[in-house]
Amino acid sequence: MSSVDKFILAAVTTYPEKCPSGTAVFHCRTQEELLKISANLEAILDGIAHELDEGLFIIVRH
Repeated sequence: MSSVDKFILAAVTTYPEKCPSGTAVFHCRTQEELLKISANLEAILDGIAHELDEGLFIIVRH
C-alpha cells in the first residue's frame, strides 16, 4: 500500500471564486489578514504556504 504524502490542507483567499473545491477555504478581507491567516495555518497544520496568485494561497504538506 502507498500513502498520500503530498496534498492541499487548506486554501486562503481574498477572492473566493478562485478557490479549489474539496478543501477547507478561509476567506479574508484584506491582504494583511491573508498573510496572517496563511502564516498561522502553516504552523498549526505543519504545512507550507504557497502563493498561487495575488490573493490566493494554498497550504500544502510535502
